[in-house]
Order: sequence, then C-alpha cells, then structure tokens
Amino acid sequence: MIGIDVYSDVVCPWCYIGKRRLDQALVGVRKRNVAVTPNWRAFQLNPDLPVEGVARKQYVETKFGGAQRAKEIYARVASVGNEVGIPFRFEKIERQPNTINAHRLIRYAGDHGQQDAVVEAMFRAFFLELRDIGDMATLSEIGAGAGLNHDLVFAHLSSNEGVASVLEEDERARRMGVTGVPFFVFGGKYTVSGAQEPDVLLEAYQQAVA
Repeated sequence: MIGIDVYSDVVCPWCYIGKRRLDQALVGVRKRNVAVTPNWRAFQLNPDLPVEGVARKQYVETKFGGAQRAKEIYARVASVGNEVGIPFRFEKIERQPNTINAHRLIRYAGDHGQQDAVVEAMFRAFFLELRDIGDMATLSEIGAGAGLNHDLVFAHLSSNEGVASVLEEDERARRMGVTGVPFFVFGGKYTVSGAQEPDVLLEAYQQAVA
C-alpha cells in the first residue's frame, strides 16, 4: 500500500479544500477495496501566536494589511470552497488559535486509528461551527465526537506529551522545503504542493504505485 503524507494545518482553508479534493481523487481507488488513509503531518502556519490565540480581527488585519484585503482574498477561497461543498464562514470566526494542541490531538488520534475522522471534525469545527480549536476542552469534545475517549484526550492534552513530536515534525517539513500547505507526499517520493485538482492528486498517487 502506498503511503500518503499530508502536511497541513487545521486553520488553513486551502488544506480543507485539499482534503476534499484528495478524498475525491481516491474514490476510485477505494472502490477497488484498496485501503488508502492519509497520514496527517504537522505544519503550523502561525507558530508564533500565543497559546491562547488572538482575536480574529487582529490576526486578519495584521496578516493581510487590513480587513478589506482579507475580504477579497477570502472571497476567492470561499468560491472554491463552495465548489467542493464547504460553506466557509470566515466572517463569523472570532478567534485565531495557536494550533500546537490541535496537532497533538491529530497525532494522538493517529495512534488510535481515528486520525482522518479527527482532522475532518476539526476543519468543520473551526470553519463551519466557529469553535475555538485552541481550547483543550473543545478539542477533547471534538476528539470524543470522532470516536476517542474524552477523558483520555483531555488528560493527554493537559500534559506535555506529544509537544516535542509535533515541533519536530513541523521542523522536518521546513527542512524538506515546505513553505506552504497543503503539501502532499505520495509513496515518500512524489510531491504535490497546494490544493490541486483531484486528477493531479490521483496522477501522483498512480505514479507512486507504478
């Protein structure tokens, strides 16, 4: 079975779109009873944000140089999102989180066979349900909703377990030359940068298989 590593951040709208397109690309593969499950890898878009996050308005104005410029950029993303069934609610998001704990949960979920479900739930929580995915209680609820034990997730996040691993994975991505996400690695060899169309992702997968 060919491995698929996806470097991603759960506050990245293009990563959510990329997940949808990867799912579409692999529909035919899965119909042939080939088990293909991506490995979600950590990449923090905003590693310098405080652990408690910041107000979304402050974040947007700093990152994009003002609300109007951000509105223009997000309008394009929202248009693409609608094409793949994601009704982004950018204007309603109140807080921009630091994602270190979100990535810790994703790694934990991977160890318990629920990684893809947790990633999907986290994208939905942030972009559609407007939840603070930097909050440990919220993350524990998301994990439980995806099939994990709520109390064990909360205990994990309350410790320092997994912090070093996430930081190491993020650093490894940067050493590989990853500067933006999503970034796909098929079979450890073929790479695709960005939320490319399903046919591009499928071709890379097929090349890795060949």
